Amino acid sequence: MNFTIQRLDTQQADFESDFKALLDWDNRANPEIVQRVQQIVNAVREEGDNALIRFTREFDKRDVGVASDLVITNEIMEAAWHRLATSDRETLQTAANRIRTYHERQISQDSDYTDEFGNKLGNRTTPISRVGAYVPSGQASYPSTVLMTLIPAKIAGVPETIVAVPMPNGKVSDHILAALYLVEPRYAFGIGGAQAIAAMAFGTDIVPKVDKIVGPGGDWVAVAKKLVFGPVGIESIAGPSEILIIADGSVDPSWTAWDLMSQAEHDASAQAILVSPSSQYLADVGEQIEVNLTSSPRADIIKRSLEKRGAFIRTRSLDEAVEISNRVAPEHLQLALTNPRKHLSNIKHAGAIFLGQFSAEALGDYVAGPSHVLPTFGTARYASVLSVQDFTKRTSIIDITESGADALGRIASQLAEVEGLHAHSEAARVRLRDYDSNR
Repeated sequence: MNFTIQRLDTQQADFESDFKALLDWDNRANPEIVQRVQQIVNAVREEGDNALIRFTREFDKRDVGVASDLVITNEIMEAAWHRLATSDRETLQTAANRIRTYHERQISQDSDYTDEFGNKLGNRTTPISRVGAYVPSGQASYPSTVLMTLIPAKIAGVPETIVAVPMPNGKVSDHILAALYLVEPRYAFGIGGAQAIAAMAFGTDIVPKVDKIVGPGGDWVAVAKKLVFGPVGIESIAGPSEILIIADGSVDPSWTAWDLMSQAEHDASAQAILVSPSSQYLADVGEQIEVNLTSSPRADIIKRSLEKRGAFIRTRSLDEAVEISNRVAPEHLQLALTNPRKHLSNIKHAGAIFLGQFSAEALGDYVAGPSHVLPTFGTARYASVLSVQDFTKRTSIIDITESGADALGRIASQLAEVEGLHAHSEAARVRLRDYDSNR
């Protein structure tokens, strides 16, 4: 199968304009999607379960009679677990164990110290009370997302976890149900799209209101998460999957071709970029992609993704390739290099970094250990991979002594007067030793 991918060269006069155009893509701002999602969110907020039933019938083509039909019971999950082949159960369990082991090392420790006035200052970390996770189940089935979102939440100590997963035509894969059985959410619902996000954000009679929503999704889910942010927290507004590979030509071009295709096959809006100083290697990978496409069941999606948003970029050097990567701030970054750690310190922005020829991004998607819920659309410049910390909140602990109040109160009072906040100043001053005879 032939395909055409955009080819850029940093030495070309029009590189900057072409490169900016490559990154200037954000369908979350589609006004038609925003308008329709806002209508859905408003309807669920106002009508509750009735809106959920209506939208589930419309979008998922499910024959839903009453709201209780949306519930995925523990019995349904357990039955799916036992229907799986033993090898499939072992695979899910192994992945879950590795994800759990990795995230158990992220548990935050409370800290405190005593300053020169005897004041005790510190912080306390506590779990969020109720978290909702969205698990996509449209174009593909993602049991891995169940594990990658719910396991860190459980390790953080979240007492109530809720899962929403779409069930097109009333169906959901046994692997998703089995993964749910492993992580044991408090509630699970067969609800998809913007209506699922709205239900978890505002609550309905059957869906409890959550404090935070996590998990990836398509365009409508991303818009819905953005619209409900405030009443609930979100970990990110995830977009289509992204991969950028920096290559020096040392890795088999067939491997790199499959790595690029592994992200392109998510959907036609995914982005796969290969950056290398070697023109020959870029050509070899391109030829290998054409070969691989002939045997790929999702060849059409991959081809559309690569032609729509993909790129091969030739640079003057590997250092320049790193600069390009930092400008992209990709979700997934593979350093397909002989000595990847040599360049690691110069990587400033990436959701996850994979080092060397054997560190395929696909391993990170499923079983390496870190969550595969990562920042997209360049938000790796300030956002992080989903972790245990996303399911906790930190609270300051402030215990001031009498001598501390006398010393700090004078400073606080003066700063408050500078800001024109008289009551603030007085609240500090009344605690001074020489303020009046009330002490």
